[in-house]
Amino acid sequence: MKLHLLPAKQGLIWVRMGIRTFWRQPLAMTGQFFLFMGLLSLCSLIPWVGSFLGLALLPMASLGLMAATREADLGKFPMPHLLWLGLRAGPESRQHMAVLGAMYVVGFCAVLALASLTDGGQFAKFYLFGGNMDIEALMQSDVQSAMWLSTLLYMPVSLLFWHAPALTHWYAVPPAKSLFFSAVACWRNWRAFAVFILGWAGVALLCSLVVTAVAVISDSVETGKVLLMPLVLLMAAMFFCSIYFSFRDCFMGEDILA
Repeated sequence: MKLHLLPAKQGLIWVRMGIRTFWRQPLAMTGQFFLFMGLLSLCSLIPWVGSFLGLALLPMASLGLMAATREADLGKFPMPHLLWLGLRAGPESRQHMAVLGAMYVVGFCAVLALASLTDGGQFAKFYLFGGNMDIEALMQSDVQSAMWLSTLLYMPVSLLFWHAPALTHWYAVPPAKSLFFSAVACWRNWRAFAVFILGWAGVALLCSLVVTAVAVISDSVETGKVLLMPLVLLMAAMFFCSIYFSFRDCFMGEDILA
């Protein structure tokens, strides 16, 4: 395993590769993404612990989406069982995925705990346990501050876990070291990742312009609302496809294990 230092333009290549690979196998990749979303939704139905279980499964599920993208990139049909790849690869892999899941829960809860200092925990309770929170409550200044602070604090957590599941599975890197190597890879290639985020922001802007144009042409706000959710889900699926290419290019991709 060797870290590659990449030019800034590589970020746009990841965006393009994610979109192109998705459309190579649109039905399979859409199915994988909805299976991913369905798994998290099922977890959220479990009282009290459901949200924490969903968070713990995120590293494993993200690895599954990366493996599905790899299969599609190789011209193969990604099968649904890839979503559980981290649990099917043997006892050591299951242990590593469990440790990464526990670390992710701790990191995410720490973010919410710090953000709770601004609103007394209203946003954290709503996020973890659901319930009713109307628009007026969400628009309160302290809740808005908690949301923005959560977003800001989540960024370093995201960098830690960006490559970690893939490093643990394909390179057998222990969980703690995988977090370190993931953060180093993102930091050393920050220009490429900055362009990557800007590229996806551009895609999101384009999608919003398309929805707005359709709503104006059809003179129907409802039409725009109907189109918005499928476009958001489609863009999210393509975004997850592009994550695999950032991992492949940051590290020596040719020696990734099957």
